Amino acid sequence: AETRERVADAARKYGYHPNRAAIGLATGRAGAIGIVFRGGSEFGPHTSEFMGGLGTRLEEDGIDMLLSTVDSRETELQTYKRLAASKRVDAVILHSPTVEDERIAFLSQLGLPFILHGRTKSDLPYHYMDIDNFGAIHQATAHLTGLGHKRIAIINGLKGRSFAEHRDQGYRAALLESGLPIDDALLGNGDFTDEMGFRLMGAFLELPDRPTAVIAGSMMSALGAMRAVRTAGLKLGDDISLIAHDDVFPYISADNMVPTVSTTRSSIRAAGVRIGEMLHDILAGKSDGYFNEVWPVELVLRKSTGPVRASQRKAGAHV
Repeated sequence: AETRERVADAARKYGYHPNRAAIGLATGRAGAIGIVFRGGSEFGPHTSEFMGGLGTRLEEDGIDMLLSTVDSRETELQTYKRLAASKRVDAVILHSPTVEDERIAFLSQLGLPFILHGRTKSDLPYHYMDIDNFGAIHQATAHLTGLGHKRIAIINGLKGRSFAEHRDQGYRAALLESGLPIDDALLGNGDFTDEMGFRLMGAFLELPDRPTAVIAGSMMSALGAMRAVRTAGLKLGDDISLIAHDDVFPYISADNMVPTVSTTRSSIRAAGVRIGEMLHDILAGKSDGYFNEVWPVELVLRKSTGPVRASQRKAGAHV
């Protein structure tokens, strides 16, 4: 023990760091995890927040991240195959799952450890960490119906993505529970960008019976929706109520907007930290089974939501 401490003191004094290649030879571990992105819409504020949380946690274990970008699902699968063959990573993180995602079976067959940020339908067991997207949008929609809103629009993610399908199901369930019909004209799907939020909200406002409330799937699309509301000469929180998802961004504060924006809250940075922790335990063999976590989502009410006006209470009333 005394000799060990002397060696450790010397390492600290002279700034010694173990050779990564030598560690790999001794342990059979690469000391890195892989993430594959398909370009364009998969990069943005959500990605940077997630990667910030993940990187902070992995740094504690001295684990590096190997990032790859591809232009198609076929190329993505080939990248996983190459990573498994080269043994350059110990595991990979999957993201943006579709409802039925072929990557689960593909990676299971390769024998490359992985964890999914999200969920998908699969007969095979796998590690995942997700949030309750169904519950988040169900709660938001139910709150708006409780305020008397009957024309509620939703700006959702891309069709086919698991989280977007879960949110759609939560939205529909809440409307049906309130005895309200589903109007396809109030359903919008697309990338979570300011521009898409502006375009979809603008289309909603041009309807003969426009909505009195809207749910935006992200703070970025909420910014576009708010811009469309103001462009139409309407007042947010009065003429149109708004609830946005994801308000835990260091550079976009729902509390500092005018008016302050009601949100369903879930920290994507915290999700990155947690997935880093789960990876540590997976690689250390600390789990006999599979990590399966679904986090609840909190509804935070602010000034962007309010009761429907008397002139808007009748479903289908022109406003």
